[in-house]
Amino acid sequence: MFNSSDVPDKSFNYTDVYSNRNAAQIYVSDTTLRDGEQTPGVVFSPEEKLTIARWLADIGVTELECGIPTMGRAEQESIRELVDLNLSPRLLTWNRALEKDIQASIDCGIRAVDISLSTSDIHIKNKIRKSRAWVKKQLRTALRFAARHNLYVSVGAEDASRADIGFILELLRIAEMEGAARFRFCDTLGVLNPFTTYAWIAELRNATNVDIEVHMHNDLGMATANAIAGVHAGANYISTTVNGLGERAGNAALEEVVMALKHSCNIDTGINTGEFAALSAYVGEASNHKIPAWKAVVGQQVFSHESGLHADGVIKYPANYEGFAPEEVGLKSQLVVGKHSGRSGLLHKLKHLNIDTSCLDIDQLLHQVRHLSATHKSALQDKDLIQLCRTH
Repeated sequence: MFNSSDVPDKSFNYTDVYSNRNAAQIYVSDTTLRDGEQTPGVVFSPEEKLTIARWLADIGVTELECGIPTMGRAEQESIRELVDLNLSPRLLTWNRALEKDIQASIDCGIRAVDISLSTSDIHIKNKIRKSRAWVKKQLRTALRFAARHNLYVSVGAEDASRADIGFILELLRIAEMEGAARFRFCDTLGVLNPFTTYAWIAELRNATNVDIEVHMHNDLGMATANAIAGVHAGANYISTTVNGLGERAGNAALEEVVMALKHSCNIDTGINTGEFAALSAYVGEASNHKIPAWKAVVGQQVFSHESGLHADGVIKYPANYEGFAPEEVGLKSQLVVGKHSGRSGLLHKLKHLNIDTSCLDIDQLLHQVRHLSATHKSALQDKDLIQLCRTH
């Protein structure tokens, strides 16, 4: 319809304001195949898992958290199939801090594990019904077992955002002393905001040399913002899922995090974003959770324009109302004709449909368009507009 390639010049350097990070230091660990499948009611078939894994690998995701081996034979077979693909991303599995869980991962051919423990007093007392001392002992035991098998280890601090900072720092020190490569900070219930996230991650970053990962949930709608705040505070791994799938309100969405880093923070992860719309659509179908039209970054309405003022602005210069070119994520701009349309948008739409406007009363047609849209409580389809012009 019109050229959407024009984007604003970015003379303002966000990196100078927020951090000195560069793209080479930021790694995306996608957990669509693990935490994403933990979305209530979501089950990926073995074929769908392979397709999603290949797709994520092809676009340049660094790591795939691909399952929980201790769940049983079917899960283990699925993980072995992923291992056999020999994909470029590192494959990581989720495990409790139990030797049998880690052994199940090893038996699948996995060489990288996340070892997860409850860290908040709420969970320690009311979920596992143990003590902080037990958690520390369990972590040491699990890490030493993993070390004997030369595994890459990420320590997952479940419910860390509701834990005592002193206890989290104790676990972080144990993780570093016992050879863990990474510490995963989990906002399990999505209770943080960008300011508290920054404070937490800065505290951890200052206390250790191991990599820090942020695993943020979206219960209060701040998962993406919190993930970005974590990066600026010093985290260099971000946990994501396609479409933000995950427990309850979901996780930080891959497409949102990557595009926010690129366009709001001037940090390019190197991921091929042009596949985002197609990948999101596929995962939406496979999960039986189709993408809402208003979904950030990949929803169809992100680049749809109806309001007269907006439509006129985007016709004149797309960047007036498009923060980045839709082609960057595999979408296209579209003008929608409806209740809020103006002359400019209507004329542009008619031209796109190859309709001769020389004998049309555009003002009267616009009135009819608005009335019909209001009556049916929806925008007009192309066929409706064509029919309206024929009877005009």
